[in-house]
Amino acid sequence: MLHTMCTTLDNDTQRSAAEVNEEIRALWFRAGGSLNMDERREYQRLVLEWAKAAPSSSATRAA
Repeated sequence: MLHTMCTTLDNDTQRSAAEVNEEIRALWFRAGGSLNMDERREYQRLVLEWAKAAPSSSATRAA
């Protein structure tokens, strides 16, 4: 399922890593595997958002 690109992030709403990952995949799909400068900036923003949402490796090991 593809979603439209989110250009703003509400600080009160944190998306899950899976949701952000889906948007990253959709971005790459729309771009055909080659990102222009605007898409690269969006990709970088999404990767940072994903990293914040992803569980840390130490938390994963403790569970």
